[in-house]
Amino acid sequence: MFIEILTPDKKIFEGEAELVQVPGSNGSFEILNNHAPIISTLGEGKIKVVSEGKKEDSFQIKSGVIEVLKNKIIVLIET
Repeated sequence: MFIEILTPDKKIFEGEAELVQVPGSNGSFEILNNHAPIISTLGEGKIKVVSEGKKEDSFQIKSGVIEVLKNKIIVLIET
């Protein structure tokens, strides 16, 4: 899957991921390859991106929105 994490000022992450975990407004959830299309609001918490080779990146957020469509994830956040 391809993921982009964007703030109002800049792109803070871009790349391929095997797993993405996000703090949804109604609870945390994970996105894997071939996930069903979804648009959701995000609450305060941590976004975890697991890339190939099990490399992990984490981003602390206050709020945001996520869109998943055809193995492409776009996350708009407020840091």
